[in-house]
Amino acid sequence: MESNSKTIVWFRRDLRIEDNPALAAAGRNGSILPVFLWCPKEEGQFYPGRVSRWWLKQSLIHLEQSLKSLGAELVFIKAQSTLSALLECVDAVGATKVVYNHLYDPVSLVRDHNIKQKLGELGISVQSYNGDLLNEPWEVYNDDGKVFTTFDAYWEKSLRMQNETVSHLPPWRLTQAAGSVKMCSIQELGLENELEKSSNALLGKGWAPGWSNADKALTEFVENNLLAYSKDRLRVGGNSTSLLSPYLHFGEISVRKVFNSVRLKQILWTKEGNYVGDESANLYLRAIGLREYSRYICFNFPFTHERSLLNNLKFFPWNVDQAHFKAWRQGRTGYPLVDAGMRELWATGWVHNKIRVIVSSFFVKFLLLPWQWGMKYFWDTLLDADLESDIIGWQYISGSLPDGHELERLDNPEVQGFNYDPEGEYVRHWLPELARMPAEWIHHPWDAPLTVLKAAGVELGMNYPSPIIDVDVARDRLMQAIFIMREKEAAVNAADANGTVEVVFDNSENVGDSANPKDVVKGKVPCPSSSSYDQRVPSMGNVYMNKKRSKPEEERKKLKDNGLNCKNEGKISNMDGDLCSTAESSSMKKQMTTSRNSFSVPRAISMSYDRKTFGDEASSDEKLQKE
Repeated sequence: MESNSKTIVWFRRDLRIEDNPALAAAGRNGSILPVFLWCPKEEGQFYPGRVSRWWLKQSLIHLEQSLKSLGAELVFIKAQSTLSALLECVDAVGATKVVYNHLYDPVSLVRDHNIKQKLGELGISVQSYNGDLLNEPWEVYNDDGKVFTTFDAYWEKSLRMQNETVSHLPPWRLTQAAGSVKMCSIQELGLENELEKSSNALLGKGWAPGWSNADKALTEFVENNLLAYSKDRLRVGGNSTSLLSPYLHFGEISVRKVFNSVRLKQILWTKEGNYVGDESANLYLRAIGLREYSRYICFNFPFTHERSLLNNLKFFPWNVDQAHFKAWRQGRTGYPLVDAGMRELWATGWVHNKIRVIVSSFFVKFLLLPWQWGMKYFWDTLLDADLESDIIGWQYISGSLPDGHELERLDNPEVQGFNYDPEGEYVRHWLPELARMPAEWIHHPWDAPLTVLKAAGVELGMNYPSPIIDVDVARDRLMQAIFIMREKEAAVNAADANGTVEVVFDNSENVGDSANPKDVVKGKVPCPSSSSYDQRVPSMGNVYMNKKRSKPEEERKKLKDNGLNCKNEGKISNMDGDLCSTAESSSMKKQMTTSRNSFSVPRAISMSYDRKTFGDEASSDEKLQKE
């Protein structure tokens, strides 16, 4: 080891001292310069929302204090270019090495790969580590060396690979690298503006960001709430889940620690014959597995932030209706459970896993709005906004994954209301205009007698909206849209001798060339690395083949015989490829361009949040679940 070496430790979404492999490696090997770089320009359309930035700021303050107690000062830099800022840090302290922990979203993959190449060309050693996952995405393949595209098969293989994990002990002392670096205060990063501070102050009453607080939250969950997780996790309202997802997103706690803590508890319960505890632990570990799987899919199919994994949805006639999109965002759809969920999301930046599934399904199946719009809105508003998890959740709901919801499935919010909020307490809390509605009618007030509505002070269409669309009409529209999609798909496939297979392309420039599809296979990576721990990049130009889930011909004929034709086809936009993959507000349209060498990202969304109007499927719905 070179005790005189100087290393730049580049913090991103690994804001912790404990079990941080990049920090641990650098701390053992000379002096360090811990750096957090904030480059809004490079965040592009995935610039974090208000509540997510609030969490990030609080977590950074916590990390700064922890590093200072160990003898190192966290350097904050607001930059136009991450690469340029890193080079300035290297020059300022005479560093010979840069270390960081991996990220797996498509934007970070491109940026990190380019930075590693440029630094390497300049003779600067770059080392990256796995600080976010149990297994790297390039480590898990099926017996043929191919990528998994169903969760159960992936998770079974991942669990078999779980060897005894190495936890990186926190350094007891750090040495700050000498040198003068142009830095700013955390306030000058601009993570929070003056207009946001009053709203953000409320968040601090319910949440405590920071890596040491993450440890406390884990202990509280494992010791007091994990046992009842199998029973309580579907109860909307209240804290029936672990609430660890924001801590995991920002890397304030390692997934290894969470997994091992739950697994140890499970082993103890199994020995005791506690089958309820064993089931709870299994279900929670699946939730962890889904987080792993989200990174696995996004790494191996880096176009999934803008296009469906299954190619058939490119023919779906999405209904690009800004008025419906606004009604959904504001919780004004006329379906109480959906509206309650959306108002809670806006008010708190948080919503229960089950509610996420319900509002997402309504968005896609009832309103036929493009799933990319909903995914982007979740990114903008969730406290635990996590791009990879949101991608896989929305694709799952939209029937875009081989093991996802069937596109034909349409869940009735009224039925779901009685299933998950039988007394209506959750709805009453977030919809004060329905506070006096009896439980019998609260999930379908449009059916209530006028005397009941009058006694409850409810005027449908006035102080609470009538349903934006009838359930039966929504079902007919969905089936009609599916019929149109399959007709278009069949027409395209008719000209293709191999039209009975579903082809999933990556997002390279020759994406349209499907003449010779290939499986994504385990292979050599084009990016040179200095260690087996280093970040890899997905192989460009590969495609994946998977059998379609299509209806039999007799079903298509039945749909046609029932008269499901597209009378409003002219009013519905066919959103192909990169479509209008995110919504644009009427007040501002922001264009974004990308390099030829980067994955394309949709245009940025600029929401106009007008808030003047108001102050079973458990196991299959896990894809939207936050830990």
